[in-house]
Amino acid sequence: MSVLCTGSVAVDHIMVFRGRFKDVILPDNLHVLNVAFHVPELRRSFGGTAANIAFGLRRLGVDPLVLATVGGEDFGAYADWLDRHELKRDYIVPLQDESTAGAYITTDLDDNQITGFHPGAMDRAHEATVASVKSPYEIGVVSPNGKQAMIDHARALKENDVPAMIDPGQGLPLFDKEELIELLTGADVYVVNDYEWQLTLETTGLKLAEVEERVGALVVTRGEKGSSLYRGGETFEVPVVKAEQIIDPTGCGDAYRAGFLAGRLRGLDLEGCGRLGSVMGSFLVERAGTQHADFGLDEIRARHREAFGADFE
Repeated sequence: MSVLCTGSVAVDHIMVFRGRFKDVILPDNLHVLNVAFHVPELRRSFGGTAANIAFGLRRLGVDPLVLATVGGEDFGAYADWLDRHELKRDYIVPLQDESTAGAYITTDLDDNQITGFHPGAMDRAHEATVASVKSPYEIGVVSPNGKQAMIDHARALKENDVPAMIDPGQGLPLFDKEELIELLTGADVYVVNDYEWQLTLETTGLKLAEVEERVGALVVTRGEKGSSLYRGGETFEVPVVKAEQIIDPTGCGDAYRAGFLAGRLRGLDLEGCGRLGSVMGSFLVERAGTQHADFGLDEIRARHREAFGADFE
């Protein structure tokens, strides 16, 4: 069983502000915003939404495919990293005269984030097409990427009757009303965080029930409050799984999506998929960075049993 992961492959530059944005960003002064954050720690790590989701799927025993574009000259170390962790890169396309995308992320102590993103080769991700993927897969995910690539990949998956998770993430502001409605319509799962959900409603002008009519299921992740799952007028609340320690929330959303997708492959019901996603997110919040190989199926099963009283299989 496999999942086609489309989206960014990027190098993350992660900084943790040992304070709270709300204490230094004053709402009454947003029109003259000029804020500097002291960030004594800087970490560079391999990331990008497609690669992060694929990495989480690998921990769950899935052999994912990544469809993405990267820089032609600066991808060597990342390629070695993926090879070392047995992640296929058959459909990761290097582009000459382009750089690999880079994220510059500042996180505060309340797990809020401010991110700057240099797209580089990602802006040409539409040149790596779904049609070029010859290996079999059961589910596809459209995660933040170049705008045209997200549109093209979503259309291709739906036209081929492949269940598609649509995860616009940081790319959501790129879309106008008609484009976003098209993107989410026909999705097997539409997944956003609570901020992105409000932005979805504002951009599309749709109400919750109208979104539900257009998708197989809607998932809204809410950080420490867990996640809300909607389908056919029903709502399921999935609690957050307690982590042993909180180090860094970066990548938790991608880990949740990996767990959810693995649940779909295993035939779990909607709530079961959310629970597995919540378990995966708990492992990431305990670690700095977004891709880790120091836990596997045994640890995931044990934590799932501890949190929910049963295994997920």
